[in-house]
Amino acid sequence: MQIERYDGNREILLPLFALADDSPMQVSSYIDEGEVLVAREGNRIIGHVQLIETGEGGVFEIKSLAVRPARQSEGLGRALVAAAVTRCRERHGRRLIVATAAADIGNLRFYQRQGFRMSRIVQDAFGPSTGYPEGSAVNGIPLRDQVVFERDLGAD
Repeated sequence: MQIERYDGNREILLPLFALADDSPMQVSSYIDEGEVLVAREGNRIIGHVQLIETGEGGVFEIKSLAVRPARQSEGLGRALVAAAVTRCRERHGRRLIVATAAADIGNLRFYQRQGFRMSRIVQDAFGPSTGYPEGSAVNGIPLRDQVVFERDLGAD
């Protein structure tokens, strides 16, 4: 497996973006932004991470991260986050943020294990106005709030 910058047509990556975000409206609003790194096995793309500059000096955001379901739990997500951290440092980043659903217990665990710390909650981030169906749930928990994590890139 190798991780490299992706400069091709991002529509090809749409199935991965859809794994990371259940709102086609949201995905279409950011799919063309920033820089994308992909994990490849041969010619097959098996995962991706999208990095976006936030506008705050030295702060980058992981906007989208996904690994094909058949390849999950093999450490590919961890490798993509490590590649994202390296890339942000190369670009003189000092902090990396990522946001996920408060209901997604797996993501909460994953990001904390990658050295991220909770920094704030955005209430009612998920709902019809942002392209998520009314009454959506993850792990039996109503999908409403978003947790924003951050990682200090100089602390490692």
